[in-house]
Amino acid sequence: MAAIADTDSIETPYGWAVVVASLLFCAVAFGASYLTIVALKPVAAEFGWPRWVPSLAYSAILLGSGIGGVAMGHWADRSGVQWPARFGAVMIGLGLWVVSAAESAVVLVGACGLLIGLLGMSSAFAPLLTNVTRWFDRRRGMAVAIVASGQSVAGAVWPTTFNWGIETWGWRDTFLAYGIFCTLSMLPLSFVLARAAPQAAAQTKPMSPGVTNIVPAHVDFAPTAKLAMLCFAIVGCCIAMAMPMVHVVALCSDLGYGSDRGAEMLSLLLAAAFISRIGFGVLSDRIGGLMTILIGSALQAATMTFYAVVDSLFGLYVLSGIFGLVFGGIVPAYALAVRELFPESQAGWRMGVVFLFGTGGMAIGGVMGGWIFDLTDAYPLAFLAGVVFNIINLATISTLLWRARLATPVAA
Repeated sequence: MAAIADTDSIETPYGWAVVVASLLFCAVAFGASYLTIVALKPVAAEFGWPRWVPSLAYSAILLGSGIGGVAMGHWADRSGVQWPARFGAVMIGLGLWVVSAAESAVVLVGACGLLIGLLGMSSAFAPLLTNVTRWFDRRRGMAVAIVASGQSVAGAVWPTTFNWGIETWGWRDTFLAYGIFCTLSMLPLSFVLARAAPQAAAQTKPMSPGVTNIVPAHVDFAPTAKLAMLCFAIVGCCIAMAMPMVHVVALCSDLGYGSDRGAEMLSLLLAAAFISRIGFGVLSDRIGGLMTILIGSALQAATMTFYAVVDSLFGLYVLSGIFGLVFGGIVPAYALAVRELFPESQAGWRMGVVFLFGTGGMAIGGVMGGWIFDLTDAYPLAFLAGVVFNIINLATISTLLWRARLATPVAA
């Protein structure tokens, strides 16, 4: 099938500048959540807390960013994405400073949930992904995948750096230093995002030449039901996704390999996810967001089962790399699924709602892993619980795809 001619496309070179700025903004913002992962054991040890307490701080960041993402998306729709981005940059820096001085669980979890998550990181995912979809029509999947890879870039770059900082300076000074860096680096990037996207033109363009024949814009479900099913599905896959990401560092330490090996595995996992997201982005431009979710989620469920039985150092390195390769394209595909199933004018807030449930799933998965460990003094049952939730996700996405294929596409 012939590609859309360049003269008919809304894409411009500046759109790629927006992609790069959004990628870097996400990579710095998401570093704050990975810092709480790497610091999980030192924080718990200093205060004599069970591991579910610092795990709850990570979960609070994700849950807060999901809730705030709906409001930030609405703000960005009305005033432009640059203003939420600037506000978020300041709030993340402030939140990390408060955490560095925390003396109680209430302050730690509250600063993570309110300042870093609700008011800070909420500006760095749903609003930026929604914004970038309005700059592209032919290569939207690739553009979304690149921006969403900011999370993977953060995971590939920061954990080993944070581990070194914690061992050298302590976890408090590391939080403080990173807070200063966040604000000073993210504020300039927000100015690149100030130009208005070609939103009006984007509304008349299909996502890609092949997608509408695979996932019709109208399916035989009411819009509310479609949104509810997407939200239910993303909770399942994100609960599973969070298990290795949050607990691989602690798992390696428990097995006697050291937290530095665990930090390397987390970096490997997320470096692999970055690579796979680009590949999945290209694939999703051809087969659609829903089918991409189904493929990625099935591979994730299969890989998750091995975390329950593998305990060798080499095996965990290999497994972490494979897991990164298979899960990387799942979350960006939800952004594309929203654009496929709903009108462009509704994409911002609907995407925010879907990612709210996604961060809720990540939050549940993170704290659930710590809770099951505290009950069993081991991680295998936690990983198997993740597989169960992943299977629920597969059933939900399969139902959406089945009804989509039965429905008659709306004529252009």
